[in-house]
Amino acid sequence: MGCMRVRSLLNRTRRIRMGAALLGLAITSSAGAANETGVLGSTSPSAPPTASQERPYMWMVVGTRRFTVTLEDNPTASAFLQLLPTTLDMTELNGNEKYARLPRSLPTNAARPGTIRTGDVLLYGNDTLVVFYETFRSSYSYTRIGRITETAGLAQALGPGSQRVAFTVP
Repeated sequence: MGCMRVRSLLNRTRRIRMGAALLGLAITSSAGAANETGVLGSTSPSAPPTASQERPYMWMVVGTRRFTVTLEDNPTASAFLQLLPTTLDMTELNGNEKYARLPRSLPTNAARPGTIRTGDVLLYGNDTLVVFYETFRSSYSYTRIGRITETAGLAQALGPGSQRVAFTVP
């Protein structure tokens, strides 16, 4: 009789562990799918940050592509949000970035990041917004505004030459 109870308890424990593992897999799969960048007008637009991220964000729209930009928790990002919505004619520089002068200066806390990453949205000086679409090393100083959460297609969307880019709040 005791052996039957032990076997029943082991089977129940295995079922609970299997259920927990499947739940974890489902949560991981859905979290990965929530970060895809979509096309304007499509049924699967770029998803906002998940509840666990809880950071403010904005949209960056280039042509028909919309990218989610997760913002830093700093005075520069807050001041930039106050400029939105805005559309900027961004100029190409060095085959890795687009930049535009802002209508007013923003607060700064510049630092040398060492490596600029694809999707970084930074402030150069106190009034120049820069969006990077290639990763490279740099000795320049920038103030971080945010980061594009899903960079697939970013270089193609920004393309060669100047580009009109809209920044909006959701």
